[in-house]
Order: sequence, then C-alpha cells, then structure tokens
Amino acid sequence: MNTDLTTGNTSRLLWAFSIPMLISVAFQQFYNIADSVIAGQFIGEQALAAVGASYPITMIFMAVAIGSSIGCTVVVSQLFGSKHYAMLKTAVGTICCAGVVVSLALSLFGIWQDDNLLLLLQTPENIFSDASLYLHIYILGFLFLFLYNVGTGIFTALGDSRTPLYFLIGSSLGNIALDLLFVIAFDMGVAGVAWATFAAQGISSLLALAALLHRLKQIPTTKRFPLFSFHLLGQISVIAVPSILQQSFVSVGNLFIQSLVNSFGSAVIAGYSSAIKLNTFSVTCMSTLANGLSSFTAQNIGAHKESRITEGLKESLRMGALVCLPFVVIYLFLGRYAIGLFLDNGSPNAIHAGMMFLRIVSPFYFVVMVKAMCDGVLRGTSSIAYFTTTTFTDLVLRVVLAYFFVKMLSMDSTGIWLSWPVGWTLSAAMSFCFYRMRPWQHHGPKPKRRAAAKS
Repeated sequence: MNTDLTTGNTSRLLWAFSIPMLISVAFQQFYNIADSVIAGQFIGEQALAAVGASYPITMIFMAVAIGSSIGCTVVVSQLFGSKHYAMLKTAVGTICCAGVVVSLALSLFGIWQDDNLLLLLQTPENIFSDASLYLHIYILGFLFLFLYNVGTGIFTALGDSRTPLYFLIGSSLGNIALDLLFVIAFDMGVAGVAWATFAAQGISSLLALAALLHRLKQIPTTKRFPLFSFHLLGQISVIAVPSILQQSFVSVGNLFIQSLVNSFGSAVIAGYSSAIKLNTFSVTCMSTLANGLSSFTAQNIGAHKESRITEGLKESLRMGALVCLPFVVIYLFLGRYAIGLFLDNGSPNAIHAGMMFLRIVSPFYFVVMVKAMCDGVLRGTSSIAYFTTTTFTDLVLRVVLAYFFVKMLSMDSTGIWLSWPVGWTLSAAMSFCFYRMRPWQHHGPKPKRRAAAKS
C-alpha cells in the first residue's frame, strides 16, 4: 500500500508510517546480532572476536548499500509526491542497473583485498583465519545486500513501511534458524555463521525485488518510459554519493577505532564486538525514524508543501526521545545482562570492556537522536553537503581523540570509548544550526516537468 505523506495529520501519519519501520529495524538488528550471539555462545569468545574484527570492513560495504538506498529513496519520494510516475519507474530501473555494476565491482575488490584489510587493522593472529573466512563469505553476498536495501528503500519512498517489515521478519527468523542449523547441527563454526547470513540475504533480496516489480506495475503510467536514464542517475548520485561518503566516513573512522581496539587483544575485541552491536541497534532505530522523516520531507517538497517540514521534525523529535529512553536505561543499569547475551561465560576483561563502552556512550543517545532528525530533514530537501560536513567532523574528532587518549595519555580501552560523546555532541550542534538555516527555502529541488509523464 502506497501512502501519500503530503496530506493529513502530521503526528498520526508519522507514527503510522514509522512504527512498521521501527519493528523492521528491530528484526534487522536481530538479524545482525544473531551472528555475534551464536558465535559467542556456541563457538566461543575468540569466534565472537573474529566476527567483530571484520565488522568495520563489512560496514564499509553496508555504507554503499545504505547510501545508495538513501539517494534512491529521496528522488523516488519527490517524484511520487509530485506524481511523476513514469520518471519514478525510470529512477528505479536506473538505480538497479547501476547498483548491479557497482556491487559486483566492489565484491571483486573486497575478495581480492580482504586479508590485507584485516592486516591493516592489526587483527590478532589467533583470530585472523576465522575473521578472514567470515569476511570473504560476507563479501560474496554483497550484491544481495545492495539490492535488498535499495528495494526496501523504494517501498519506503512510496509510503509503504509494512512490506519491508514482512521481508525482514522472514529473513531474520530464517537467518537465526540457519545460524543454529549450520553452527550447532553441522558444526561449521564461523563459516556457518557467514553462510547463514549469505543465504538469508539472498532469498530475501530476490523476494523483495519480485514484490517491488509487482508494486510498480500497479502504478499507472500513460507513456512509455526508459529503463535507464543518465539524467536520473545524476540526480540520484547527487544524493547517493554524499550519503555513501557520509556512511563511509563513519565506517572509515570505525576502521581506525577497530585497529586501536585490536591492539588490546582478543578479550577487549570480544567485549567491544558485543557492545558495538548493541550500540548499533539503538543508533539504527534513531536513523530509521530519520529516514521516515526524510521520506515525509521529500514528498512534501515534491508537493510544494514546505510548511509541513517543521511539524514533521517536532513530531519526530518526540518519537525519537521515546525510542532513546529504554536503551539508555537498559545500557546504563543492566549493561552486564546485555553483554551477557554474547558473553555469558566470557572473560572478565571482555565483559568489563563491553560494559564500560555502553555506560559511557548511552547517555548521549539523545544527542545522536537530535542530529539524526535534523539530518533527516536535510536529506529530504537534498541539502546533502550539510550533514556530510557534520558527519566528517564527528569522524575526525572521534579518531583523533581516541588516539590522543590512548597513545598520548596512556589510557586503556576506556580512552577509546570517551571519544564518542565528544564527536556526537559537536556534530549534533552543527546539524541543528544547518537545519535552522532552512536551506530548502533557497534551493529546494523541483522535478523537471518537461521530462515527466503523469498518470
């Protein structure tokens, strides 16, 4: 079901639109967390460390998929809001064609250089072979990951947040079942964890694409439309490339952070691996609300209803605060039990490292939420340079301070964790200032009607 976000009560629309997305991201994170939980509980602490050691590298590939999805989502939302349905279908075909080429090229590069990347991260010798194996299999499935993210992003752009939920529920449960089958029944170790993810992603991406094609056939058009357009590829790239860079900035920063973490040994790696998965769960929930706000903003920009943007931001901030609160409480006061999901019988050093990370960063989730919502508006208005700037600032501060605390002040791994809140706070302040500038009033995108075909 496609939803028009340009009319009706803003609060009711955003809640109805965002709740399925939040449930979707919960299952998506269960999907990601399952690998680490099963590795830690059924294989051991070193297996968890091996999966975690490759995590920053897998996030670079994820950045390309998510950034491309954001670019496509914003353009499709604007075209849907302005009822340029033929251009909308061409945009979908364009991103799918370009995505296949890009994802295959990146997969070949990743398979060629995966060991060198792990060496660059100072991955300890005792977990290197398992980390390399997991990363290799993960990269093989990158095409599926890309197509799935783009497909679900298009559903979101059409105002349909429920269909991606159904696919995520199925793929998450399938991934967990396959994890248990391959690891416990077949005793495949870390390879079983990786192949389970590969299979679940492959099946879900093919089903999502089939459902998307069916949905697009239901959108009426009166004229023939090309399957590929360099003009629309340029429009999508204007948003997608900075979004990829934004996501990549975070991932590159995490590479430096991971290298520093790896220098403390496999116990700290295991603790950090469990804590970062929990942290990603909470931050991704905020980003999901922000993505919903981006679709809301983009549709209203396309419909020339810019006055609704502020209403959308205020309601999204209220929603974000409600989402943040449980994570802060759980991680601050029940962090030991949260880490225990991964390391029930882990070493004291591993558990301590994970708990300290959560206690330091979780109070600042409200700050992250403000940044995410302001960035959501800026993305929806195609003001990409602004939130790219703030993210780059966060990256530089986090990496520089982490190395300063550890190398210059001789602090233990706690010094790494302390660098996160500083970067978050400054970048959030910058995002809010950029939002207050209201850049959409000066250069809000308007689809070119001469190239459009209306229904």
